Amino acid sequence: MKIRAGFTLSYDCVQETPMLLVLNIHPSRRVDLLSDQVLSFDQPIEAWNYVDSFGNACTRIVAPPGRTTVSTAFEIYDTGMPDVVARDAQQLEIKNLPDEVLVFLLGSRYCDTDRLADFAWSRFGATPPGWDRVQAICDFVHSHIAFNYQNADSTRTAHGGYIDKTGVCRDFAHLAVTLCRCMNIPARYCTGYLGDIGIPPVPYPMDFSAWFEVYLSGHWFTFDARHNHPRIGRILMATGRDATDVALSTNFGPSVLSHFEVVTEEVPLAA
Repeated sequence: MKIRAGFTLSYDCVQETPMLLVLNIHPSRRVDLLSDQVLSFDQPIEAWNYVDSFGNACTRIVAPPGRTTVSTAFEIYDTGMPDVVARDAQQLEIKNLPDEVLVFLLGSRYCDTDRLADFAWSRFGATPPGWDRVQAICDFVHSHIAFNYQNADSTRTAHGGYIDKTGVCRDFAHLAVTLCRCMNIPARYCTGYLGDIGIPPVPYPMDFSAWFEVYLSGHWFTFDARHNHPRIGRILMATGRDATDVALSTNFGPSVLSHFEVVTEEVPLAA
């Protein structure tokens, strides 16, 4: 299948403001591109790219005073298959994990494992290790948090989501990631495009989405505690310890996001 995706974002700055952008698709998906995916700016801006320690494609700019608009539009091939379900995937002992995976067992800015470890073991300690345990965590988070855009809070941690019982997709992902790490399952936070493909349209404006991946049987597998159902058409942008590592923009000075528009849709087959 073919997916058309992109965005238009505008930032208002009162002065020259260095910015770090994580707005490109993940390098692992570039092989699937059917058209170029590049960031365009509405005024001459010097931009330079690099790959961070998590393998994400990042962009650095210095936004001038006033409004700066950044956009991209592209088409990409997708298999049209839902997220993989591998119920026999096994949890590995910590001593058998690759060195680079260990960081995804540790607490981080939004994944406060120290505050949820006791609960995690009391709730999930009797579940079968591996895929079933992760699914039990997803089932819990899905039923525990009520999705509500009006209750978004950029400072809410996983423990905060557990207490507040409300939030947006990042809150579902943070809580699930944290509970997995508490149970010694490596888990990383993911962000990207996820359109209403293969499901009835939902009554919300199109947005970027957050989900997570766990390391089982030597592979990273996708889970989504908010939807809690295999989905079609995910386009990964970035992975990291939590939302800090994959923020769309990090501004080193005062800046306001004044316009936000995201498009993700299946391209109908030609007649």
